[in-house]
Amino acid sequence: MRRVRRRLAPPFPAGDPRSALRYPLVSSWVIIGRMSEAHTRASVEQELKQLERRIDELVGLLAQLQEENRALRQRQDSMMTERATLLQKNEQVRARVEAMIGRLKAMEHSA
Repeated sequence: MRRVRRRLAPPFPAGDPRSALRYPLVSSWVIIGRMSEAHTRASVEQELKQLERRIDELVGLLAQLQEENRALRQRQDSMMTERATLLQKNEQVRARVEAMIGRLKAMEHSA
């Protein structure tokens, strides 16, 4: 919000030393007010730029994590498939070994 200060007629006659004291203070308040507004505006713009950079970083990180998540899910699916295949092969080998043991025991008893 911008304050507008009106210049009023000096309360003291021209040349009075008290009038010289009063006006520099008024003008300094106006300058400080304008500097404060400019500083606040610059500060807000700086904060917005920082937020924009942070949002860009987070969007990039999100994309990276989504890609990593996709790759991990794909790897998990392939490992689950491989595990199922290995379990099936293990079961087939177990059945063969048990059959061989059975045949060996039968041969031992018949000999």
